[in-house]
Amino acid sequence: MPAPWVRREASISLTHVLFGANVAVFLAMVLASGPSMDFTGQVLVHFGANYGPYTLSGDWWRLLTYMFLHGGIFHIAINMWCLWNLGTLCESLYGRWTYAAVYLITGVAGGLTSVAWNPGVLSVGASGALFGLSGALIASFYLGEFSLSGISIKGTLSSLLFFCGFSLYFGVVSQGIDNACHVGGLVSGLILGALIARIAPEHDRPLRRAGVLFFTVLLVAGSALGVQRWRGYPFRIERALFSLNENSPDHGISQIQAVVRQQPNSPQAHFALARVYFGLGDFPNAEAEFKRVLELQPQYARARVELGMVYLSENRPEDAQDAFTQVLAQNADDGSGHYGLGLALSAQEKHQQAIAEFKTAIGLGAQFQGIYYVMGQNCAMLKSYDEAIAAYLSERDKSGDDPQLEAALAEAYQAKGMLQQAQDARAKASQLKSEQHHD
Repeated sequence: MPAPWVRREASISLTHVLFGANVAVFLAMVLASGPSMDFTGQVLVHFGANYGPYTLSGDWWRLLTYMFLHGGIFHIAINMWCLWNLGTLCESLYGRWTYAAVYLITGVAGGLTSVAWNPGVLSVGASGALFGLSGALIASFYLGEFSLSGISIKGTLSSLLFFCGFSLYFGVVSQGIDNACHVGGLVSGLILGALIARIAPEHDRPLRRAGVLFFTVLLVAGSALGVQRWRGYPFRIERALFSLNENSPDHGISQIQAVVRQQPNSPQAHFALARVYFGLGDFPNAEAEFKRVLELQPQYARARVELGMVYLSENRPEDAQDAFTQVLAQNADDGSGHYGLGLALSAQEKHQQAIAEFKTAIGLGAQFQGIYYVMGQNCAMLKSYDEAIAAYLSERDKSGDDPQLEAALAEAYQAKGMLQQAQDARAKASQLKSEQHHD
């Protein structure tokens, strides 16, 4: 077979194309982000970095694009030096199309290993694919695929082993290096190189080699599905909630429903769907989903709190009281439970008990917007106007000006006989309403 250093007739090799693609993308990033050659995470994600919350929630294309992105000038310089050397050798020994397949398959496998090992790490660079080339060459040289001299094979194999060992060690002792991607690329390269060497070493049997490559693609795709089931559903939920915030409720709901179908026994998935229904005012479906969460995980206190809030929205204060009482039976210091119980008691006009629950919640450090306002309303119903005024003023200090709050404050001042303060509060309420209408 032709030696790697022999010049071929074709002037442009696939290694040149890959090298040029990496450099072109790097220059495009420089032009798009300013004169700096060290890029922020936001820029890298925008250009297609491999990042668990995006990749595992549907952006599978990032497993390809991340290979052509680099975080800075030093990063791309090192990787392109390695690509020039490893790529030239690999392309000469394997041929153009097998080389391309090894590069892309092992690069994807490296990216997949990265999001599986640590999905919160942002990964970019050609190093996963470069380790894949190294692994494939090591396996092929070791298993004796190539008809080169023993001295050539031994020397090249030693260099590859040293390169992989040193690079992995450097990744362990240094920060900011995605060693999981390196390991994934290396292991997949070893497997792919071994399969080619044992099953399809001949260049003149393309169907056999294509079968090996296709089998490896299926193996990687199956691994991707496994990683998504293992790691992906929290990110898919997060992405769906983001869609809801972007005013795409139908898309967001369909995404979460898909997660629930795939993870029917996941309390977190049902909880997210219940919260979406609750936010959209679909209280029957929200109630059903929160109950499903509690069937799967009876000690899920937050789900029981939310269920109590659904009952309040459905004007079922007795059921709400029962739900919040169960929360407090589980943890007597749950501020959310005391706040919710106070709301349930207030809805039943049990004002004194409601006030006591609100005070307990505040004492436990609960920071619910409107808690002082509701407490003030209950104090006013008991004609405890001093306490009502104090509660309203505390709400204003916590939450800022609000026309409804000023109107309630005016009524308390009026009942107390503080006529000037009542007039001022009414005037302020009117002004705030006018400003809101103008906005």
